[in-house]
Amino acid sequence: MAKSDPELSTAGTRPSAEDYLPTASPADFARFNLIGESPLFLRTLALIRRIAASDATVLILGETGTGKELAARAIHYLGARRDAPFIPINCGAIPESLVESELFGHARGAFTDARETHAGVIAQAEGGTLFLDEIESTSPRAQVALLRFLQDHEYRPVGGSARGADVRIIAASNADLETLAGHGAFRPDFLFRLNLLSLELPPLRVRGDDVMLLAETFLRRYSAQYRKPARQLDTAAIAFLKTHTWPGNVRELENLIHREILLEAGSLTRVAGSIPAEGVAAPSDEPTALTEKRFREARAQAIARFERAYLSELLARASGNVSLAARLSGTERSRLGKLMKKYDLRRSLFLAGRRDDS
Repeated sequence: MAKSDPELSTAGTRPSAEDYLPTASPADFARFNLIGESPLFLRTLALIRRIAASDATVLILGETGTGKELAARAIHYLGARRDAPFIPINCGAIPESLVESELFGHARGAFTDARETHAGVIAQAEGGTLFLDEIESTSPRAQVALLRFLQDHEYRPVGGSARGADVRIIAASNADLETLAGHGAFRPDFLFRLNLLSLELPPLRVRGDDVMLLAETFLRRYSAQYRKPARQLDTAAIAFLKTHTWPGNVRELENLIHREILLEAGSLTRVAGSIPAEGVAAPSDEPTALTEKRFREARAQAIARFERAYLSELLARASGNVSLAARLSGTERSRLGKLMKKYDLRRSLFLAGRRDDS
């Protein structure tokens, strides 16, 4: 593959970032919430633009929180299918017993509860793009069904007749699919079909000053959203942002800034992670302040601070969806509701910031 005229990766061969010049304008991708100016990220954006110009199946790889769904949306809306539907589906949420019905739909009377004809996600995405997130969680049964569709773009609704579909497939995963395939946990032939074009999103820790650019963007966004004064990051926060390894990537950074905007009252934002020890409070300027209170009172105050901070971050992560927040935290929904009422954390505070950032 000549570097002077790089072509798109095929047959599972991943292109190197160095094969692509950073010609894509960051402003072109800001509307997709793909924000960054590091050379590596600009090359990623350039590759997204090239992939969008084709119509082949795409496999997007990357750690949790790197923005895989954002990249999929950019590929769709920058391409020829932009005026047709973009249908995202989380593969881990498809019940095993309903795989064919969810994907391909069913005819009325096809089974006991099929009172009406139902269009599956493939029919819903006709002419557009079907985004299969967390593809590694698909069951063997679902992999077989999707493999057949990828081979000839034909499918059969449950209880119906065969039909064709003009749908582009984009899949995403944060897992090592080749390793899974080697251990028999993922079909190698399905991986081969998915991996026609490959895009790997870089983790935030290797994107240099993009961390500060993103943090400042989120500060402006959430300050405006909650009608709060413009914020600035203090010295300790800046040092933390630049040295933290960001295992949760952009999603972790955004949730952190979102939480600080909700909880901080001043003009400076000290991110919680800039506290020296994880889970341990920094030494106080007044070492006797804590022990001036009785043990029970001090403990109650510490628990209240933790509960409010945890609940705020949890609701921000779940975009205000209390049922999802309950599942993420392993807590009963009624218990979360009581805590929200206790700390006056209204669900509406977290709804407006909802966006996709897988």
